[in-house]
Amino acid sequence: MNWLDEVKWDRDGLVPVIAQEAGSGDVLMFAFMNREALQLTAERGEAVYWSRSRQKLWHKGEESGHIQQVHELRLDCDNDVVLMKVTQLGHEPDEPGIACHTGRHSCFFQRHDNGTWVTDRPVLKDPEHIYK
Repeated sequence: MNWLDEVKWDRDGLVPVIAQEAGSGDVLMFAFMNREALQLTAERGEAVYWSRSRQKLWHKGEESGHIQQVHELRLDCDNDVVLMKVTQLGHEPDEPGIACHTGRHSCFFQRHDNGTWVTDRPVLKDPEHIYK
């Protein structure tokens, strides 16, 4: 059996993927992959996602330069969620990489606090200066 056949794809042929920074353990982002994206990710050692809004493959960093180097792929106990251990590349050395399109290290920069969402992570680079 092909390893890709063991993944439980949803009705749209997608699987949810969590990108976690290998060094810090920070959860950087959540996205989806189709079969081709997961295959390419494993082959290249760099994250390739499926963009639901654009309906196409999306090599993370193709426009921003913020590539995710993949160290490990893990499948959860139900075979329906992929966890990737990554190094986020493309920012200044000795600074956290930028995974979020908002220019932040992580897409999870809003924390619930007393009935409101509070932004508690800084923008590392203005998105207007990131995308080509």
